[in-house]
Amino acid sequence: MSGVSIVYVTAGSEEEALKIGRTLVAERLVACANVIPRIRSIYRWKGEICEEEEVLLVMKTRSFLFPSLMQRVLELHSYEVPEIVAFPIAQGLPGYLDWVLENTLEADG
Repeated sequence: MSGVSIVYVTAGSEEEALKIGRTLVAERLVACANVIPRIRSIYRWKGEICEEEEVLLVMKTRSFLFPSLMQRVLELHSYEVPEIVAFPIAQGLPGYLDWVLENTLEADG
């Protein structure tokens, strides 16, 4: 394991995704936030099938920062239950993984 994770967060607008991404990079909770506009989400919510256009944030961070990152996203996000999921990176270009580590907080909090 590399100690680095990819975190996915969907948002209702590009403006909201940019706000979340910029905040998390500034606070060093993530090293990078990619904003991918115009994804189409189909999901069940409160008993109904919904289909909406959303924006996807793909962020890279230290794995142990996920609880702090998740809490911060909950504070910034407009959704009642936002998608916030993390996947550990098993392998990657060592220089890139080192860059992620250099650009995120070293200690939780």
